[in-house]
Amino acid sequence: MKTVIMVPTYNERANIAELVKLLHKHLPQARILVVDDSSPDGTFEEVKKLMRRDKRLQLLLRDRSVKGRGWAGRDGFVRALEMGADAVVEMDADLSHQPRFIPSLLAPLAAGKADVVIGSRYIPGGKDMDRPFHRQWTSNFARHYLKFVLGLKVKDPTSGFRAFSKKALEKIKAGTLAARDPFTVSEILYRCYRADLRVVEIPIEFVDRARGQSKLGLPTLLKYLGRAFLLRLGPDPLS
Repeated sequence: MKTVIMVPTYNERANIAELVKLLHKHLPQARILVVDDSSPDGTFEEVKKLMRRDKRLQLLLRDRSVKGRGWAGRDGFVRALEMGADAVVEMDADLSHQPRFIPSLLAPLAAGKADVVIGSRYIPGGKDMDRPFHRQWTSNFARHYLKFVLGLKVKDPTSGFRAFSKKALEKIKAGTLAARDPFTVSEILYRCYRADLRVVEIPIEFVDRARGQSKLGLPTLLKYLGRAFLLRLGPDPLS
């Protein structure tokens, strides 16, 4: 499969070079697409510097006035398909999503056994490491809530470490994703179920970021939980 690893970034200059190095180590044949929202810390400048000697690395630089994790991912999916991707891996840049698990994410797609593969902390073999108790508790509450409200079957619906087939991205109409912010993770998964796609999970070890600051705090997460009701009760997003 022609694989594109799509990484939305905002203020990840401290991590991006190491991430690119690890991605090349574990999946040397893949192309890497960094989607940066004109980060004030100059993440995109670091990517441009790396691109001078790395033909497998590309940058999609977005205007900061329309920044947002969701819209960055949406535009990244569209660009990845334009690059001819058969499979697209979506992951964070903070090294909490470890590149060594990407071959396992892609294997069910390559075997024709899945359309979407989620890196899961909550199936046998998966781990949620190094995070304080209150963040683990919040994550557990959110995943059970989302499963109930949106009718999701997976154990880890809040995971943003995922692989999609070209068919999956086309069926969920990735270019029409509406959520501007990290709620996009729930919106995408809900669309996958509405589209009757085959969604499977593989175990990963999630490690809390070592550098930089998390963009998702408790107040923001609680706001997203309210929006799950609006998503479930609203019009069919695929109509």
